[in-house]
Amino acid sequence: MPKRNSDPSVALVHDFLREYGGAERVVEALHDLFPQAPLYVAFTDPDAMGIHWQNFADWKIHETWLARIPLIKKIFSPLRLLAPAAFRSLDLSEYDVVISSSNAYFAKAVQVKKPAVHLCYCHTPPRSLYGYSTMTDWEKNKVVKVFGTVINHICRVMDVRMADGVDVFIANSQEVQKRIQKYYRRDSVVIHPPVQVPEELPARTRQQREDGYFLYVNRLAFAKHPELAVQVATKLKLPLKVVGSGKILPELQTMAGETVEFLGSVGDEQLRQLYAGARALLYPVEDEDFGIVPVEAMGYGVPVIAHRSGGPKETIIDLRNAGKTQPATGIFFDELSEQGLERAVHTFLENEAKFDPKKIHAHARTFGEERFKREILSLVEKSTDV
Repeated sequence: MPKRNSDPSVALVHDFLREYGGAERVVEALHDLFPQAPLYVAFTDPDAMGIHWQNFADWKIHETWLARIPLIKKIFSPLRLLAPAAFRSLDLSEYDVVISSSNAYFAKAVQVKKPAVHLCYCHTPPRSLYGYSTMTDWEKNKVVKVFGTVINHICRVMDVRMADGVDVFIANSQEVQKRIQKYYRRDSVVIHPPVQVPEELPARTRQQREDGYFLYVNRLAFAKHPELAVQVATKLKLPLKVVGSGKILPELQTMAGETVEFLGSVGDEQLRQLYAGARALLYPVEDEDFGIVPVEAMGYGVPVIAHRSGGPKETIIDLRNAGKTQPATGIFFDELSEQGLERAVHTFLENEAKFDPKKIHAHARTFGEERFKREILSLVEKSTDV
């Protein structure tokens, strides 16, 4: 590949903007690195993004022709088969580097003309296509299950083919790196997502921490298992603040006791305040890809009680494995059930004094934004200067 100039033109590609989570935070960090880069998406849904749409409102965003289909925001799932064609139709010929951000299966369908390079930041191969839990328990409906299984098979074949068009895969964790190798038979570079971690730990006394509340931060969706946090907090009469929105909110409200408070989606400043006042984060998420939320919480010196699976195994140091060189930053539980989480909470309450907020904060700093930006820039330089 011929050598390029020191300032290549960059385009960003993302599946869609209809929710705000870890993937969208990565896109924000990429845009900070390349502020002149336009963002290409299947479609946008500002109403669904809520207060977070303001983060993207002044960007140069291009939608695919899917955005012109009536009611696309409501019927997108059954139209997934059209998405690869929509992304392939994008004209990206003027760019030296295309960086796609994808946890669905279509953003990586974009085509670039050599010597341009396509770097795919893969949050995970699509969970619904490879047997991982998803945002909804769609298999409960027999009719949906039949049609969904057929569509997923077709999408899976297309997904593997589209992976061949990526020049360099970037995995957000070692967990996802293994998935990329398993399903795509491709090597990848691990660059952990950027996490906003305060430079200094907010001052709190031990008494303030012990009088604080437990916290749940995530989408209120099937794969995230917020019901376990609500059930345990209700049973043990522990104060729990639930941050997030989703379709299962009414169900959660029905099972919640008087110690559980639902805050919905919150802005960045309010979230920082909630982290600062939390006693511990409850994170009963199954097979998480990376998990930005636990690292954010640890950035405020908050221990994390998490299911032992997926990305959190790379970021949380279990109390039972801690030592002089590795401070305890949380507690894992193995049984993904109310009983499993309850036992972990009891273990935390019995050992709370062993968690040092300063050491937890220092550990979280190793996953900060500057590291992400430095590693991305280095990879872009290597990929375009060959």
